[in-house]
Amino acid sequence: MQPINTALCSFGMSGWVFHAPFIMVNPGFNFYAVWERTKNLAGQKYPGVITYRSLEEMLADENIELVVVNTPNYTHYEYAKLALEAGKHVIIEKPFTITVKDGKELIELAEKKQKKLSVYQNRRYDSDYRTVKKVLEEGLLGNMVEAEIHYDRFKEELSPKVHKEIPGPGTGALYDLGSHLIDQALQLFGMPQAVFADIAIMRPISKVDDYFELLMYYSNFRVRIKSSYQVREALPGYVFHGSKGSFIKQKTDVQEDMLQTGAIPGGASWGIEPETQKGLLHTEVNGEVKRVFIESERGNYGDYYDGILEAIRNDKPVPVSAEEALQVIRIIKAAFESNEKKKVIELD
Repeated sequence: MQPINTALCSFGMSGWVFHAPFIMVNPGFNFYAVWERTKNLAGQKYPGVITYRSLEEMLADENIELVVVNTPNYTHYEYAKLALEAGKHVIIEKPFTITVKDGKELIELAEKKQKKLSVYQNRRYDSDYRTVKKVLEEGLLGNMVEAEIHYDRFKEELSPKVHKEIPGPGTGALYDLGSHLIDQALQLFGMPQAVFADIAIMRPISKVDDYFELLMYYSNFRVRIKSSYQVREALPGYVFHGSKGSFIKQKTDVQEDMLQTGAIPGGASWGIEPETQKGLLHTEVNGEVKRVFIESERGNYGDYYDGILEAIRNDKPVPVSAEEALQVIRIIKAAFESNEKKKVIELD
């Protein structure tokens, strides 16, 4: 099988932590090119990678099959559109686009060009999320009553990524971290009937939202997702209550920390959480009440690229569809409307 020549649109943290390592270790891909305006970081780390100084020049290279748009949120639509028009398959970093309209246009363009379009929702491949998903799929909690998902941080300083701190389309915690939490909620429970949101700036130094809480209304249960940059002692990442029991799990996937130390993905220990981070299951099985700690599932972002390989080479569905990612944007837009109007927003 001919490896897929893959190009990255940037080589910041996203490129060198979340994409390049998995492209490099997967024999189905060839890290072929990168767009860096002035630096040569990718070439220094991965000799042989072609460095282009402009996106237009890179997209003109007919050897490139797949382009990863891992640039600031407000550029996703423009760069993905150019890549699709150039005849490339495209992966877009979350969030998919800033508006629903732009997302629809990209979906239609990909269909017209007969190219694969996917969104990199890597947190579907975290060990903690996979563990929660397995508990729900096995019906260990009974009927869902209430679920709460957190993604908290403690950051007194602003991000060194200046584009994340300047008010404008697609900036702020809801687009950034909220994209992960909303995607997980939709994967577990589907689209809600309505949304209520509280979005705010809590740190005096911040110019964009760094706090949000969304309440998602389902017919017989509620899902709350929450994030704040002012949480020094984090609560559990997942707190789920059902008619039979509860499951509580810390947010403890180890992959990002491993990747930032330069670890190469793979091997028996990859994506394995410490034994101390097992989730607590307190439920009733066949009339017997059990309170036990559950072994965590293995996390592996490489599974996403395995899915992309199957999609491009064997015409299988992409691992995260643009249509799924568009639903995340619908929720984000409804959340901002709810926050502005201070009311529950019904969803179609």
